[in-house]
Amino acid sequence: MSPDHPPGLDLDRLCGLLERERPGLVNGPLSGRLIEGGRSNLTYRVSDGTSRWVVRRPPLGHVLATAHDMKREHRVIDALHPTSVPVPRPLLLCEDEEVLGAPFYVMEFVDGTPYRTADQLAPLGPERTRGAVLDLVDTLVELHAVDPAAVGLADFGRPEGFLDRQLRRWGKQLDASRNRDLAGIDELQAALGRDLPRSPAPTVVHGDYRLDNVLIGEDDSIRAILDWEMSTLGDPLTDLGLLVMYSTPLGLPGSPVSTTAEAPGHPTPAELTERYAARSGRDVTGVAWYTAFAWFKLAVILEGIHYRYTLGRTVGPGFDLIGDLVPVFIEHGLTTLQGLQEG
Repeated sequence: MSPDHPPGLDLDRLCGLLERERPGLVNGPLSGRLIEGGRSNLTYRVSDGTSRWVVRRPPLGHVLATAHDMKREHRVIDALHPTSVPVPRPLLLCEDEEVLGAPFYVMEFVDGTPYRTADQLAPLGPERTRGAVLDLVDTLVELHAVDPAAVGLADFGRPEGFLDRQLRRWGKQLDASRNRDLAGIDELQAALGRDLPRSPAPTVVHGDYRLDNVLIGEDDSIRAILDWEMSTLGDPLTDLGLLVMYSTPLGLPGSPVSTTAEAPGHPTPAELTERYAARSGRDVTGVAWYTAFAWFKLAVILEGIHYRYTLGRTVGPGFDLIGDLVPVFIEHGLTTLQGLQEG
């Protein structure tokens, strides 16, 4: 199949659907390309030669519907689009699997750059890099300021017991990937369970909020937040903890896990936390727990990737290095929690 007709995207059927549901939107034959970089769901750029759109669908093959829920993704960006939170404009949700073989949705194409590594950020220079990352915090504050009920998302999740469910969920994920001893990971999980914080009022939570999940325009502003597949209603500080984790230098040159923290001008985790606190008014004194939980969550994700690699189920460069990263993430999590307990 040619690059302009990627797997999972039947352009003729898509064109027919758009002509029926959105007359006048498409002006000519469609071409499409898979956008690289997505972790799970597939993202395509589609064009009629004049206009561009984005199509999101689950991975090819059998998937768990709850893990790749296009209706939920579409619902949250549809609800947030009228607010000040920057998201692409949704155009169409299709739950008919006859069209592309799975539910999918179409949204507007937004120009911008997802910065995934410190090397990619470096040409911006220290001042622009600092501004972009601080804007990331400010945009998170805007997201967490949205009243879920006011935008029709009052039933978008179950905030009660959110942290306990999250910890148990990732514990189950870990158990499903266990095929070697991982020193300290059970200790980290147990310590997190003992010290569950009291959550603030629930908000819309992105679930994977970091620099490479936003598009930054030429004016250095955030044009759109992407990849809403893990969004729900829950504890907003889980988003902050993840952002702090991704803003902590790993000190591992050549690591297959992308991080921008080493870029010149990148604000420190403390600066990001202080800015979030000042702009949101939330108490962030317990952010270390949320950061340690983020380290645990990423350790589990990486161990899952390593497990699939050992079974021969992953192909491509860098997968052979993932397993060596897991102990590093565990150690960061334990160190972060130790600092909380000593403080």
